[in-house]
Amino acid sequence: MMHEREFRAFVSIAETGRMDAAARQLGYSQPAITYQIKCLERSLGFKLFTRHPSGARLTGDGRMILPSVRAVLMLIDSIREPHGDRSGELPDEGVAGGTALPLVRRRTA
Repeated sequence: MMHEREFRAFVSIAETGRMDAAARQLGYSQPAITYQIKCLERSLGFKLFTRHPSGARLTGDGRMILPSVRAVLMLIDSIREPHGDRSGELPDEGVAGGTALPLVRRRTA
């Protein structure tokens, strides 16, 4: 199973090129970031980085999935952000007896 924190660690390391810098940026310890990447690599079945004394570099597989992982994180962030002046509540026609029902747009001719 993949987790948001693993995706965020992956993107941060890809952007900074260093696990220690990514850990500082995200507020984790370096061992925690290393563990998150190992879990993500295990879930995916391939290595994401090659580790060097000077930092971490994306593998070909890591470069390939980076845009998709960024897109997933953007989607997660957009779901969390309030949009416009919405209060987070459904309009009256979306609620029946206190239970939220799927909203269906009425066609107007």
